[in-house]
Amino acid sequence: MALNPDNDLVASQAATNAADALPIFNVERVQLNFNIASDFVAGQVANNVLILALATNRILRIDLGNPSDIDDVDLPQPSSRVGLIRRMFLDPTASHLIVSTTLGENFYLHSQSKQPKALSRLKNVSIECVAWNSSQPTASTREILIGATDGAVWEAYIEPSTEFYRREERYVTQIWRVPEGGAVTGLWADTIGGKNDVRRVVLSSHSKLYHIVGKTGGRGREGSASIFAELFQKEEPVSHAANDASASAPSYLAVAPELPADAVQDENWSRPFAWLTSQGILTGALSTEPALQTLGNKIFKDAKLHPRSIFPETMSARGGRKLIQDPIQLLTLTQWHAVALAEGRIIAVNRLTGQVVYDQAVLEPGQTALGLVSDPKKNTFWLFTSSEIFEVVATDEDRDVWKIMLQLQDYDAALKYARGSLQKDSVAMASGDYLSSKGQWTEAASVWGRSSKAFEEVCLSLIDSGQDDALRKYLLTKLTSYKKSSIMQRVMISTWLIQIYMAKLNSLDDMVATNAELMDNTDTRGAREELEWIRREYQGFVTKHKSDLDAKTVYEVVSSHDREEELLYFANTITDYEYVLSYWIQREQWKDALDVLNKQSNPETYYRYSNVLMTHAPVGFVEILTRRSNIEPQKMIPALLSYSESALASNTPLKDNQAVRYLNFIVNNYPDVPASVHNTLISFLATQSSTSETTLLAYLESQPTPPFFDADFALRLCTQHNRVQSAIHIYSVILQQPLAAVSMALEHDDIDLAALVADRVDPTPSNRQLRKHLWLMIAERKIKHQGTSIKGAIDFLKRSPSSSELLKIEDLIQFFPDFVVIDDFKEEICQALESYSRHIDGLKSEMDASEMTAKAIREEIAALDSRYAIVEPGERCWICALPVLSRQFFVFPCQHAFHSDCLGKRVLESSNAVRKKNIKDLQSKVSQGMGVGPQRQKWIKELDSIVGEQCVLCGDLGIKAVDESFVRDGEDRGQWTI
Repeated sequence: MALNPDNDLVASQAATNAADALPIFNVERVQLNFNIASDFVAGQVANNVLILALATNRILRIDLGNPSDIDDVDLPQPSSRVGLIRRMFLDPTASHLIVSTTLGENFYLHSQSKQPKALSRLKNVSIECVAWNSSQPTASTREILIGATDGAVWEAYIEPSTEFYRREERYVTQIWRVPEGGAVTGLWADTIGGKNDVRRVVLSSHSKLYHIVGKTGGRGREGSASIFAELFQKEEPVSHAANDASASAPSYLAVAPELPADAVQDENWSRPFAWLTSQGILTGALSTEPALQTLGNKIFKDAKLHPRSIFPETMSARGGRKLIQDPIQLLTLTQWHAVALAEGRIIAVNRLTGQVVYDQAVLEPGQTALGLVSDPKKNTFWLFTSSEIFEVVATDEDRDVWKIMLQLQDYDAALKYARGSLQKDSVAMASGDYLSSKGQWTEAASVWGRSSKAFEEVCLSLIDSGQDDALRKYLLTKLTSYKKSSIMQRVMISTWLIQIYMAKLNSLDDMVATNAELMDNTDTRGAREELEWIRREYQGFVTKHKSDLDAKTVYEVVSSHDREEELLYFANTITDYEYVLSYWIQREQWKDALDVLNKQSNPETYYRYSNVLMTHAPVGFVEILTRRSNIEPQKMIPALLSYSESALASNTPLKDNQAVRYLNFIVNNYPDVPASVHNTLISFLATQSSTSETTLLAYLESQPTPPFFDADFALRLCTQHNRVQSAIHIYSVILQQPLAAVSMALEHDDIDLAALVADRVDPTPSNRQLRKHLWLMIAERKIKHQGTSIKGAIDFLKRSPSSSELLKIEDLIQFFPDFVVIDDFKEEICQALESYSRHIDGLKSEMDASEMTAKAIREEIAALDSRYAIVEPGERCWICALPVLSRQFFVFPCQHAFHSDCLGKRVLESSNAVRKKNIKDLQSKVSQGMGVGPQRQKWIKELDSIVGEQCVLCGDLGIKAVDESFVRDGEDRGQWTI
């Protein structure tokens, strides 16, 4: 079965073939939307801004993003005085423009100005090239280098000024001259290593290319004096000569534009350069390391010359084919190609291979080109003639770079530039084959793991070569290439890796154990270090790929190698605490077992191993149980009972009993646990070997009424195990059976406890007979069975207010022996008689007071017939606010007066259903005239008594209406507005 992952190689191949079918370059004629009265003489493009110079010394500035936005500028003097515009130099930001004329006049134009300013200090300097400042300032040019046709190199600092008499140039200084004479055909300057004082200058003439790097002048000179002069004085330029170079042939130095944002970001990328000579095109990369004078030698050594012979044949006028004989006229540089103009044809040459990738006739026969330039910011390329503008469009020019890097065996670069899975796969396979041929098996395995190379082929190759470590590396890498859906492949590879890890660990263990002579001059210490490293790698693999491992298979594989530590690590990683716990329990490693148990919260595991852990590690197990809130205590009872039996057999003190400790924790912190838990705790406390009932009694006293436990069960246990105090507490407090409690206390001759129980009975009138009966039982026991003297019995009963209140001396006489004489308790009899006398006197006083109260009540009743109330003439009804004397009314002692109908309506609204029905029936009988004479008067009197029973404002009805709103439904709330 093949283990190669499914991928989209076919779709990727189709997309790649479609992209390769398109040409890399294409030349398009630019349509101008404006009329021009004269021919072009020069053109420049930078930062998407097009600068055109016309034969009339007119300069046009065109924003390519908005072609209708055109600035029109003329030179300040006529062409008869300054000459015609010969060359223009535009900085990368399109902020600064230098114009050079045929009569040696030079002008400067800032993007914010429409008036070119003459550069007087550069008068009669025929400018051939300009190296702009690498920091790309916009307010001023800062330090720039200017190359002249006479071989001189000037440094200038130009700053625009609005003052009429102030020069634009802060300074202009000649700093060097080409030794061999001739023009300076190209200049480039940049900083090295991000240090502003370490700069590099590249300069070209017709026959040589110079490279110089070093420190410039101090910061104090910037803007006031030359900083490059010191560089050229201290450092010796490194040069590269072109053999038999023709002084009449074009020479030009081109530097590629900035790296586009969508290009492959390579940290090793260096800006490409190209030097055009009569021999051909020299291309290379402007490396930045090392920042020493030898850097130039390295750059020139790595550069590659593309001779004129690589250019294709062209059609002659007679129809035959011939080689291009005329020198290349113009040159510009893209990221990967040198684009040249030769005999009216645009020819693009790959600078890595020298292969011509584009050859197209653009110009008409006899048509002259003015310039072939690039936009250093926007990566666009332009060709100017005297009447037309062409854009050389580069499309996907780095699409074949990966193939070239593959041929050069630069596999890292090839992988960076590869697109799509097919290209990357091709790079990976080729890279792996190359590394394996060099004996670098581990590196090859890593690369093969990311390729589609046949799984079986790679594995067999590594196995046959005895490369176990490389095989492990390959499988690890291959595993990461499979999707999550490839479950079978991932499981198979992961299991194989487990087997490899175990074999490797065993091998290293054997090396360490035998102190054998190891390979590669390593010693035992090195083997130990490797052992630890492999163990950590195994652990990391298990942690990362635990979802790809079949637990049962891994257990079998690791167990077969007797790798205990690795086995437990795997089980812990997949959180198979059941396996780990069982493992330690089988080996009676209780501390390790408790450590594992403490890591999980599955209650079923606790129930399963509770019996064995309570038996062998009760303290630690209970400690863990108290930290788990999801354990059901009733399911722990079997284990607790088993432990308790062994604790009883060994006479374990109650304070050390872990079952009691756990149950106490549960009942104190979880009051809603089942009764079985409380019953179990009671059974442990009642059956303990100690005779003390302190703990059991404290527990019983802490229980509410009704209790959480089964009272009958607890009573049986207490009775069975002679826990008298606890049984009596259950009888008296929980079962509310004081008679049984006192009886039990008396059976055990505990008079004090019996008295305490009798004293607890609620002293309500209904319980008086019961309380008296209890005290009589106690008194009888005290007198008859304890041989207590009459004096002692009487003193005992006087100890409690309850007994002294309930029992009198005559109640106790029946318990005394017949031979007792009255003299023995004469004093008590006298006290009793005196008490009776005082009680009789009190009753007489109460009877006299009651008679006086009855008389007063009779007098008040007689006075009711003559009671009256005064109603003032203007007094109003307290309900309707109309004069109360206008119709029949009621007046109450509280001086509230109401109309009869108003009061009746209010009483009816506030009455219950029964009372409402009664009132309505009476009203109906009276209004209909039912009955005559006394019968009707009786109904009227009954109705008045109901309505006028009490004042609706002061009586019960007023109190019940205290929460009602003052504003009733339907009433105008505005009358209550303050």
